[in-house]
Amino acid sequence: MKTRLWSAVLAALLVPLMAMAQADKTTARNWKSKCASCHGADGKGHTDQGKKMKVHDYTKADWQKSRTDDDLKKAITDGVSREQGGVKQEMPGFKDKLTPEQTDELVKYVRSLGTQKKAKKAKK
Repeated sequence: MKTRLWSAVLAALLVPLMAMAQADKTTARNWKSKCASCHGADGKGHTDQGKKMKVHDYTKADWQKSRTDDDLKKAITDGVSREQGGVKQEMPGFKDKLTPEQTDELVKYVRSLGTQKKAKKAKK
């Protein structure tokens, strides 16, 4: 009886963790396939395309503070088309390619890029 109870408790704890891990993998895949070619794997924008368009460094605190989650959702969903500092910045929207949940997860991912810098400094 106790073994079954512990098995049920363990399963109840592991299933949500496995679902979260899968969601994290999906978000990482979406970032890599849809964002990293311009924004970089680390969000710093140090790619050829990112440098050409002067893409912002998402790890910087001032950039993170200057954008709301709704701003990020709108950019991901509707895309970006603007000229900034004499440079044309364009990004396609992913409204038809990402679910609202996937968009929300990408917003969280972008936010996490801003906290990675702090974590590295804290380790030193």
